[in-house]
Amino acid sequence: MAPATHRTAAGSPGPRVVVLGSSFGGLTGALELREHLGDRAEITVIDRRDHFTFIPSLIWVPFGIRSAEDVTFPLAPMYERKGIRFVHDRVERVDLEAQTVVAANGEHPYDRLLVATGPKLDFAAIPGIGPEGGHTQSVCNLEHALVAGEAWQRFLEDPGPVVVGTAQGGSCFGASYEFLLNVKHLLGKAGLGDVPVTFVTSEPFLGHFGLGGVGDSEERVQKLFDRLGIRGVANASIREARAGEIELASGEVLPAAYSMIVPPFRGVDAITSSEGLGNAKGFVPITSQYRHPEHEAVFAAGVDVAIAPRSETLVPTGVPKTGYMSERMAKVAARNIAADLGHGSHVDEPLDELGAICILDGGNAGIILKTDRVLGDAEHAHLIQGPHAHWAKLAFERLFLASRRRGKLVA
Repeated sequence: MAPATHRTAAGSPGPRVVVLGSSFGGLTGALELREHLGDRAEITVIDRRDHFTFIPSLIWVPFGIRSAEDVTFPLAPMYERKGIRFVHDRVERVDLEAQTVVAANGEHPYDRLLVATGPKLDFAAIPGIGPEGGHTQSVCNLEHALVAGEAWQRFLEDPGPVVVGTAQGGSCFGASYEFLLNVKHLLGKAGLGDVPVTFVTSEPFLGHFGLGGVGDSEERVQKLFDRLGIRGVANASIREARAGEIELASGEVLPAAYSMIVPPFRGVDAITSSEGLGNAKGFVPITSQYRHPEHEAVFAAGVDVAIAPRSETLVPTGVPKTGYMSERMAKVAARNIAADLGHGSHVDEPLDELGAICILDGGNAGIILKTDRVLGDAEHAHLIQGPHAHWAKLAFERLFLASRRRGKLVA
C-alpha cells in the first residue's frame, strides 16, 4: 500500500492523520502516532472537550474524594508540546468517499483516520434513567459525576435505600461495582451501615463482568456481597425508574432514595450520521489490524469498536472495553497506520486475543482483575481481593495523570 503524500503544516511533504476523540484511545493513539511517524506526518486530534478526564476516578467525585481539577487536565498545551494539532470542535460526520471529517466549524481532510470517540450514553433505552430528566445518577462523564455528588449530599440529609447497577444491554460493569463498594464503605463511615443496598445487573451471575467470569469471581463476589450485606440481583432488566423507586421487568419494585445506574452505550451521533462507518448500534467494525473492513483508510479503537459478546445471556450483556483495552487497541491501530504510511510493519491482534486488566476500588479495599483473553477461554485469569487493590488504583491514577499531562506513555 503506497503512502499518501501531502503537505504538513510546516510545509514539508507528509500525510495527514486525523484522530477523532481524546480519551484513552484517542490520546494514546495520537501519542503513538507521533512516536512512530516523527515529524513525517501532520497529526490532528479533534474533540468536543478541551480537557482529558481520567474516567476511572469519576466514581470518587460524587463523594468529594476527588474534584474536577484532580481528574482532568487541558489538552491543547500537551498536544502543542508534542507537535500535534488540537482542534476543539464537535465532529458532525465523516465523508468516507471524500476522506474528510466534517466538524461544526470546519472540514479536515485525512489520509488515515483513527476513530476513538467513545460512546453515547443511551439513557433513552430505558424510561426514567439518567440524570437529565430521569431519576437515576451516572458517573460516566464528569458533568454527571458532579450532579451525582449534589444528589449524594441531599441523600445524606434524608437517607433511604440505595440501588446501584448496570442496565440491560450495558457493558461497563466495573464502574457500577466500584461505585457500589464505595457507597457501602462510606455509608458505614457515616453511621448509615443499616441502609439497604441493592445491586442490579444484567450479568447472568455476580462477578460475570461481561467476560463470563474471571477465575472464581462468581464465588468471590457472592461471598463479598454476603459479608457486606449487599443484595445482588443478577439477570435483571430495568423496566422503569421513577421518583424514589426502580421497577424491574420481573415486576419487583425497589425503593431507591439514591440510585446510580450505568446505561447501555451506543455509537456517537458522528458515527451514526456517517453512512457505512458503523453498525446498527453505531459501533465501528474492525479487522485484526483495527482497520475498518470496507474502508482501508479508517481505523478504530476504544469503546466505539464493535465487539460481540462471547455468548448469549438471558438478559443482553455487553463486553466491557476498559481503558487498558482501549489503549492496547490504539497502539495496534497507530502502528498499522504508520505502516500504511511507510514506517514500520503491520501487526495483527485479533479481538479474541485481547486481554484486560481492571482495578476495582472498594473504599479501603477492592478487587484486581486480570485476564489474557476477554473473549474465549483464558489461560491466565486472576482475581485478587484486598486493600492492595485500593492502593494500586491510587498509584495508577497518579502515574497515569502525571505522565499523560507531559505527553508520555509510561503507564
